[in-house]
Amino acid sequence: MGSIYLIRHGQASLGAANYDELSPLGVRQSQLCGEFLHRSGLRLNACYAGDLRRQIDTARHCLAGMRQPETEIQIDSAFNEYHSDQVMAAYLPRVREQIADTDYYLANAGQYRKEFQRIFSLAVTLWITDDNPPQACPSWQSYVDQVAGGLQRVMAANNGSGQNIAIFASGGTITAAVQLITQMPATSAFELNWQIVNTSVSRLQYRADKLSLAAFNGQAHLDIHQRPEWISYR
Repeated sequence: MGSIYLIRHGQASLGAANYDELSPLGVRQSQLCGEFLHRSGLRLNACYAGDLRRQIDTARHCLAGMRQPETEIQIDSAFNEYHSDQVMAAYLPRVREQIADTDYYLANAGQYRKEFQRIFSLAVTLWITDDNPPQACPSWQSYVDQVAGGLQRVMAANNGSGQNIAIFASGGTITAAVQLITQMPATSAFELNWQIVNTSVSRLQYRADKLSLAAFNGQAHLDIHQRPEWISYR
């Protein structure tokens, strides 16, 4: 069997002009992940990422830590995060009805991370439970299908026994893969989503076109340093 390591990107720059950049902590998390995987003896046969800057840079720093900087990062947009801006735009009017000062918290997200998470979580819940989402907002199921297609391409291209593949992705990508494999309801999958740590490692085992979940949200590369401030979720 082969293994696919789904690695979430490092902390992004919430509240900055460009969210799609690693924060200084995100860079360090990525380096620590690579160093830990190197000490664990893992050697990658192939590496993939979505086309988001935070995913690609996480891969780059992690590969350097693994002593594999020469490994090609193959880009597949199937592993991008779902379009959260479309979700927020579609469901923000309903969120405003339930959460006071929504617009203020959004405008100051870097200072109000907990309030932002509450707003964002509500918008996502409204989205994934909507049987008829707005036309401008693709459904959650269409996103799961997108991730499934990407995984199928990776397995087809790396069908040898014992292959170790890394995919640097986002929390939504990992959630979609977990739901795809376990067939749990979307609401249950997103209860797990909110717990996915930046640069956490989830492992899938695969053979032919069969996938199974072997490990979820591993963060030993952060825990061993006993620095709680290095654990982040966005």
